[in-house]
Amino acid sequence: MEDRYSLQAQANPWMITSAPFFQGLPEPAVESALIHLVTRTHPANQVILLENDWGGSVYFIMDGWVKIRTYNLEGKEVTLNILGKGELFGEMAALDEVPRSTDVITLAPTVIGSMPAQDFVKLLQIEPLAGVRLAQLMARRLRQVNRRLRLRESDSQSRVADTLLFLAEGQGKKGQTGTEIPNLPHRELSSLSGLARETVTRVLTRLEKKGLIKRDQDTICIPDLSALERMIV
Repeated sequence: MEDRYSLQAQANPWMITSAPFFQGLPEPAVESALIHLVTRTHPANQVILLENDWGGSVYFIMDGWVKIRTYNLEGKEVTLNILGKGELFGEMAALDEVPRSTDVITLAPTVIGSMPAQDFVKLLQIEPLAGVRLAQLMARRLRQVNRRLRLRESDSQSRVADTLLFLAEGQGKKGQTGTEIPNLPHRELSSLSGLARETVTRVLTRLEKKGLIKRDQDTICIPDLSALERMIV
């Protein structure tokens, strides 16, 4: 993978403080919350959490990206979300003290910092802004899910375009020619959009011919987000 989407050679545990969740929090409170942080490097396609595991930690992605998955009633895998650097997961089980509701699997070499659930909850209790940050995160994810559900009856082009915009919102990085997102395997885009893999491949080719996306081995570049959004009907 290229630089923007690869594992950094040296993972400083304090990289985690650049995550949006920690922005604006008092430094002493952050230092106290991170005192028991454990940082680990995981290869691609490694299971980090399994559904029904008990939630003893909250996890922060310091580099790389993961997918959140579950299975429908027919046993088919469904990708619920793709999370990357600066994102967190595992917070719901930590707050509810219930088993995990989804699986989490790395999609690339990934650095993850795990914080004991009690330290995370304590931070929320003593720092109101931390609670606000968490509420904002959960509200954003709920809006994304609602939007994707509304588009389930739309045409394939709209659903693929929305999936790319969804990834751009969470993982997009500004490049010289537009917003760049990881060029995920088509099976992941298929699961996110609820379409057959062959359909996703055809739509991506169509969008590329129209100049709405540019692809290379590691990234998809979206030159104009607004133009891509106008393809959604």
